[in-house]
Amino acid sequence: MTIDLNQPMTQADFGALVGVSRQAIGALVARGVLDMDASAQQVLHAYCSHMREHAAGRASGGDLDLVAERAGLAKEQKDRLAMVNAVTRKELAPVALIEEVLSKAGARIAGMFDAIPGAVRRRVPSLSSDEVNNISKEIARIRNIAASMSLADLREASEDGEQDDNYLEDDQP
Repeated sequence: MTIDLNQPMTQADFGALVGVSRQAIGALVARGVLDMDASAQQVLHAYCSHMREHAAGRASGGDLDLVAERAGLAKEQKDRLAMVNAVTRKELAPVALIEEVLSKAGARIAGMFDAIPGAVRRRVPSLSSDEVNNISKEIARIRNIAASMSLADLREASEDGEQDDNYLEDDQP
């Protein structure tokens, strides 16, 4: 059998040339890999190029895209290494440890807030009990706001670009 590579070739003849079935060649034509209207030499080059891409793992095959999978794996490895480095540099800490530190800091600050009315009463003896009670109420209100804060509050504040500057209310007319 002599083959003129300058002429187009049928799917069956090309399949016989490269050692695959006509159906396999038909599938490659359907996917746009091969153009059977081109010369046999061009089809052979396209077929060889396609096979090299598959052999190198650069071509996607079906549901599994090896290129995307490798890129995803490389990104995950990069992220993991960045986290390990951040922990080593002490830029990253476990959530449980941060919760414990914040809890202890909050308890200490609450104790300091509770001591303010007594200190004000001692330093300014001329203040009435009602005025000291108003100070105590404001401190309790602010302490409750701080105690009820959550991560969602922090995210909302950073998204808005605003902080809550209205933490003091003026109860006087």
